[in-house]
Amino acid sequence: MKVLITGAGGMLGRSSADAMGARGHEVVALPRQGLDITDGAAVTSRVERERPEVVVNCAAWTDVDGAEDDERGATLVNDEAAGMLAAAATSVGALIVHPSSDYVFDGSKGGPYDESDPPSPLSAYGRSKLGGETSVAAANPRHLIVRSSWLFGIGGSNFVETMLRIGSEQHEVLVVSDQIGCPTYTRHLAGGIATLVEARVVGLRHVAAANPCSWYEFAQEIFDQSDVDCRVMSATTEMLGRRARRPAYSALVSGYRETPLLPDWRQGLASYLVDRTSAAGAEENAA
Repeated sequence: MKVLITGAGGMLGRSSADAMGARGHEVVALPRQGLDITDGAAVTSRVERERPEVVVNCAAWTDVDGAEDDERGATLVNDEAAGMLAAAATSVGALIVHPSSDYVFDGSKGGPYDESDPPSPLSAYGRSKLGGETSVAAANPRHLIVRSSWLFGIGGSNFVETMLRIGSEQHEVLVVSDQIGCPTYTRHLAGGIATLVEARVVGLRHVAAANPCSWYEFAQEIFDQSDVDCRVMSATTEMLGRRARRPAYSALVSGYRETPLLPDWRQGLASYLVDRTSAAGAEENAA
C-alpha cells in the first residue's frame, strides 16, 4: 500500500512514517518544506503525481494559545487546507486520514467522551480542528477522522520535554490539576491509526492512551520515571491565566469494538523516555 504523509517532520508525522514503513507499506513522507498543504495547486499536483492509496494528514497548527491571536491562520491550516488535501485524495480514490483533538469538546460532560458525544469547542484552536473534521468529511467520503489527546513524541516540542527542561533548571514547578485528559505517545497512536487503515475502517474514531490523568499527575510521573528532583505544585487553570480556554475533562474512549486499545499513558511515557534516549544517541553518532 502506498501511503503519503504530510507534516512528516512533526511528532505524529514521524511516528506515522515509522509505523507504516515497519508494516511494509511504501511511504512518501513529506515535511512542511516538501509540501505546504495551504498551497492548493501544489497539493493537487503532488497527490496526482504520487497517486497514493492513503493520505495521512499530520500537518497541523498546534499552538493552542497562539490560535487565539490568529484564528484565521489556525483555520487556514487545520480546516481549509485539510479540506483541500481531502479533496485531492478523493481525485485519486485515496483514503484520507485526518487526526483531530479532544479540544473539540468543552469538558462539561464530567466523564470520557465517545464518538457519539456532540462537540462544543471552547477555543479558536478547538473550532479550527472541528472545522477540519467537517471539511474533510465533506470533501472525501472515504475519510478516517481520528481524535486523540495530549500528544507527545520524538521530534517536536511537548509537555514531557517542557517538564524535563524545567526540572533541569529549577527545583519546583506549578502545574494545573483541574484539567483531565489522556496523554498519548505518538508512536502508540500511529500504530493504532495503521491498524485502522489496514482494517479499512472509515468514519470517526477516538484513539487515545488508556486511563485519564491531570497535567499535575502527568508531571509527577515524568519526574519520577526520569529520576529528576523537581517538586510539582498544584495550580488551577484560573491561576495560570492561559489565553485559550481548555476543557476541564476531555478524556476519550471509543464506542467501537474494532478501535485499537492503546497502552496506559504511563507505559507510553516509559516507552518515550527510552526512545528519546535512543534517538539522541543516534543523532550523536550521525554527527
